Amino acid sequence: MKKIAYLLLFIAVFVLLLALSSRFFEPKNNIKEQGIENVKANGILGEESNTIEVLVIGDSEAYSSISPMQIYQDKGYTTYVCATSAQFLFESNNYLNKTLKSQKPKVVILETNCIFREFSLGNKIAFSIANYFSVFKYHDLWKKLNINNFTKKIDYTYTDDYKGFYLNKEIVPSKKTNHMKYTDQVKKIPKTNLTVLNDIIKTCNNNDIKLLLLSTPSTVNWNYKKHNAIKEFALENSIEYIDLNLKNSKINWYEDTRDAGDHMNYNGAMKVTNYVSTYLEQLNILNDYRGGKLTKWDHSLEKYLKEASLL
Repeated sequence: MKKIAYLLLFIAVFVLLLALSSRFFEPKNNIKEQGIENVKANGILGEESNTIEVLVIGDSEAYSSISPMQIYQDKGYTTYVCATSAQFLFESNNYLNKTLKSQKPKVVILETNCIFREFSLGNKIAFSIANYFSVFKYHDLWKKLNINNFTKKIDYTYTDDYKGFYLNKEIVPSKKTNHMKYTDQVKKIPKTNLTVLNDIIKTCNNNDIKLLLLSTPSTVNWNYKKHNAIKEFALENSIEYIDLNLKNSKINWYEDTRDAGDHMNYNGAMKVTNYVSTYLEQLNILNDYRGGKLTKWDHSLEKYLKEASLL
C-alpha cells in the first residue's frame, strides 16, 4: 500500500514540475522568435477579441483556396484561415478550440481533405501532451529564456495581413481532367478521424456555430469516392456539404492551379472565394465591418491589394 502511495506522490510531483516548467517555456507572444510554429495560422491569436466571425480550418487546400481579405473587401465579413500544410484533423480541432478562447465565430468551414489523412491514437495523445505541457514542445528555446518567461503575462501581438491565406500567382496547368469520374464506391473515413470529426461537430453545436464541410477544387487530392464519403457523413449528421469539384465554380484547370491541379493559385482562389463569399452572404448572419470599424483590417487590405496588383 505504501509503495502505491509513494508512486502516486511521485507522479503528482512529476506532473507539478512539468506544469511549472511548462509555464517557464510557454511562449509569451505568437511570433516566430518565441518558437511559435505556423505563425500565419496562429496569427488569429493576435486578432482583437470577438471580431472573427468565420473560421476556416484544414490543410494547404484551405489556405490556397480562400482569401479572407477578398471576402472582407467584397462583403465586410471577418474570416481567418487557420490552415497548415498536411494538417491532421486533431490539429484542426485544436485550432478551433484555441480560437474559441478569444473569438465567437458564427461559421466554421472545414476543408475536407484532412478528414482522410490518417493518424494513430498515439499521434493524437503525443500532440495533446505537448500542447498541455509546453516544456515538451518548446524545450529547444532554453538558451533564450530569462526570468521574464516565468513572470511575464502572455500578450499575443502578431496577426497575418492575409489572415492565413497564401497568395501565389504561379500557373502550372493540370493534365488531369477526369478526377471526378462518377462511381458509387465510398472511401472509408478512418475511425480515429471520425472520433475527432464528431468532437468538432459537438463543439460547434455547443457554441451555436454553423459548420460547413467544403471540398475545394483539386485534381490531385479529390475524387468521387471521397465525395461520396463526405456526402454520406453529412447527410447522416445533418451538416451542409459543398463540393466545388462538382459545383460550377468555373475553375479552369489550365489557368487556375499553381502545381498541376494540387492547389489553387491566385486565379483559382478568387473563384473559390467568390463562391464562399456569396454563400456566407446568403446565411444572413454575419456583420459588415467595413467603414472604419476595424482599421487594422483596412490597413491589411491595402497591403493585400498592393501585393495582388489590384491597386
